[in-house]
Amino acid sequence: MTESIVLQRRQGPVLVLTHNNPASRNALSPAFYAALQQALQAAAQDDAIDAIILTGEGGHFCSGGDLRQLALRRTLSEAERLQKIEALHATIRSVQACPKPVIAAVEGAAAGAGMSLALACDMLVVATNAVFSAAYVKVGLSPDGGATAFLAERVSRQLMTQWCLTGERISGAQLHGFGAVNRLAEPGQALAQALELAAQCSGGPHQAMAAIKALCLQAPHQSVADQMAMEAALMVQAQASEESREGIAAFLEKRPADFVRLRKPTTGPL
Repeated sequence: MTESIVLQRRQGPVLVLTHNNPASRNALSPAFYAALQQALQAAAQDDAIDAIILTGEGGHFCSGGDLRQLALRRTLSEAERLQKIEALHATIRSVQACPKPVIAAVEGAAAGAGMSLALACDMLVVATNAVFSAAYVKVGLSPDGGATAFLAERVSRQLMTQWCLTGERISGAQLHGFGAVNRLAEPGQALAQALELAAQCSGGPHQAMAAIKALCLQAPHQSVADQMAMEAALMVQAQASEESREGIAAFLEKRPADFVRLRKPTTGPL
């Protein structure tokens, strides 16, 4: 491919990252892993970026792993196969490690590890024509990319087991009914809805929002005591920050808080 595998577009303080391999319905590849991780790491350091949207070109979010490539894995050693899977897992971790909110805008297929990638995001905007599936079983494989962990956060063990053992398709409307989707959009409108949601996250206090993201990620996995300890540690830091100084002063002075002025100047394009 001569074009970039991940297209980058800025819309004000929002960075839109588009998986650009429509011929394969945006199947996953090592090139995509590297490009997405690099883009997320750069966005994390850019104070002009408030939120990130991840979407797919050509009407599909991501069809998951390329089965033609997966068929060749049997010729590799177990260590080499593990290395390939770890490249996927590093990409999933990079989405969650990014301090900025990452919003998935899903149209069409989000299959296998493509579903994992969507569910790894902090928020999910899904078109009614979106179809999720963990259909590994249909090709003699088991889930990866955190699929079972992400599904377990959203539905019962029984329903997750059904979906994984049957490989059945799950509509965007179904996921919305389970509370796993932030916004349900008409076909072709997922990105527009995601941009609206990202705008609500723009102009906010970056340090506080990064702390909130970290808390939300850990909440399903920690005891109440451990979660409160994490909350306390982050609140102690926040109370001494310039962000809280500005936010509290703005509230008391009955004016909008201006968190943007606290950020480092940037020379990047808006």
